[in-house]
Amino acid sequence: MEEEKVKILVIDDDPKVSWILSEGLGDSYHILSAKDGLEGLQMITKTHPNLVLLDIKMPGMEGLEVLEKIKSMDQVTEVIMLSGHGETKNVVESIKRGASEFINKPFDVKEVEIHIQSVLEKNRLKHELDQLKTELKTKSQYDKLIGDSPNMVQIKAVIEQVADSELTVLIRGESGTGKEIVARMLHTLSNRRNGPFVKVNCAAIPHELLEAELFGYEKGAFTGAHKNKPGRFEIANKGTIFLDEIGDMPLELQSKMLQVLEQYEFMRVGGIKTIKVDTRIVCATNRDLEKALKDRTIREDLFYRLNEVTLNLPPLRDRRDDIPLLLEHFLQKYYAIYNKPYHPLSSGTIELLQSFDWPGNVRQMENLIKQIVVREDESMVKDAVRSITAEIMPLPLSAYPIAEPTGFSLKRRVGETVASEEKVMITQALNKTNWNRRKAAQLLEISYRSLLYKIKEYEIGQ
Repeated sequence: MEEEKVKILVIDDDPKVSWILSEGLGDSYHILSAKDGLEGLQMITKTHPNLVLLDIKMPGMEGLEVLEKIKSMDQVTEVIMLSGHGETKNVVESIKRGASEFINKPFDVKEVEIHIQSVLEKNRLKHELDQLKTELKTKSQYDKLIGDSPNMVQIKAVIEQVADSELTVLIRGESGTGKEIVARMLHTLSNRRNGPFVKVNCAAIPHELLEAELFGYEKGAFTGAHKNKPGRFEIANKGTIFLDEIGDMPLELQSKMLQVLEQYEFMRVGGIKTIKVDTRIVCATNRDLEKALKDRTIREDLFYRLNEVTLNLPPLRDRRDDIPLLLEHFLQKYYAIYNKPYHPLSSGTIELLQSFDWPGNVRQMENLIKQIVVREDESMVKDAVRSITAEIMPLPLSAYPIAEPTGFSLKRRVGETVASEEKVMITQALNKTNWNRRKAAQLLEISYRSLLYKIKEYEIGQ
């Protein structure tokens, strides 16, 4: 099969120029011609040339204006300017507006061909570089999803199969198992990789503000809406939107969410105009959605619409063979970040960490390794594991050793005891609800805001 010729469009009001270039270059290139800027812009839309040879002085729309419009339409098409008026300011202005090169008239056809080859070669190298960057970016995403246990191999295979589709993907798993990493992999491996990746944590945004955050609002829609504001779905157009903690979306908002999933359209808060979007939707949750269905806190039709493809990420305790790989990855990462000489963990420490259940999963492991590297103290691992285990399975108050008082302030001693017990109860509640903070707040019978404050105050990590 004959290789398709590179398509070159000549835009020049002098028909002799088009004829000379067509005669001289026609054997090697497919030459098209337009007599003015307006016709040239129309032909670009219809024929999509690889390169444009553009006269800088033409009646009506001048070359610099045409160049600017070409670049606003299509950043890929290369443009070489032609001029019989070789002024320095024209050269500078052409390059400034996006021209690749500048050729003075009268010209030799061989000279023009050398310029064309040079521009096409630069474009080819740029395209190869962009491809390499994409491959490296994709590899970096794979490097983050570490593990070669059977269940992780299967998850990676499914990601590859569905990444370039438009199927809605639901990622399920405990907190810290890597749901966001999987979402980013799905985006990077898709044909939307050059579009935006927009993350929304549905649990972190107050229910009354979530609709405006997702779908935007019109000026005057509510107090404080002083101007129109696009929502996250609009921002994610031509890309991917990642709805984390989708199980925490309020019931009254789920019908609007279903409309977006089915019709890819919605209205802003306070708006009357339907907005269409082209967005890939990926969701994640650590909640038991089947229980939520029974409790009627999630719509059945929304559940099945989200469930086109489901990826269940296993907790770390169910893939213990991957633990040494993860430990090595985080050690390499943080020794490099903190510019410290690398020290491997002892076999005893690795065995201890491999036998640990990791309630906070990979995120918890990363935080522990970061501490080891910063403090340069591997011995802290035993104390850390013992401390974490105690938080999960706390001893009764009678079993806690009572330190000798250093003072007789009853108020201070009571405060310390209360704070210690509060931390234990909050940690229990968070683990019981798989780190669903709203559920934990309900379980503890305190406000969501108070729980967030206490998590920060007591430095409770996942």
